[in-house]
Amino acid sequence: MSITVTRDLAQPMRHIVQVRDHQFAIDGSVEEGGLDAGPSPHDLYDAALISCQALTLVWYARRKAIPLADVRITVERDASAERQGVYRLATTLFLGGALSEAQRQEFLSVAAKCPVHKLMTFVTTEITTVLAPACALGTPESTGNFEVAEGH
Repeated sequence: MSITVTRDLAQPMRHIVQVRDHQFAIDGSVEEGGLDAGPSPHDLYDAALISCQALTLVWYARRKAIPLADVRITVERDASAERQGVYRLATTLFLGGALSEAQRQEFLSVAAKCPVHKLMTFVTTEITTVLAPACALGTPESTGNFEVAEGH
């Protein structure tokens, strides 16, 4: 699968992310020189974790026939030591439904086993970056010719 990020030349830092048939904006904060027109890459990283946890909990509840009526998960980021190699995320699970304490604890354990949690904590990620052949940036061929609906 390929995901593409393309700069929105009309904005100082805004980019458009294309994932399959989905498009959404990312941007820097006003303090970083952006317009805050979308989440930052750090926001997406953090959101990937809790999105995966939420989907995993719903999948698990269905598979085990546990009466999980609702899920909301929040994440708090502490990036104060990121430059020293430590990036802290603290997630809180809000679980709705007629759940026993044992089931709640089971969901806590399951959330820590979601695929993205494993990627963030147990897997060595190898990243290779290469240069594409030179092209005239700013042309429709290089930037894609797309529009993103307001609010996305």
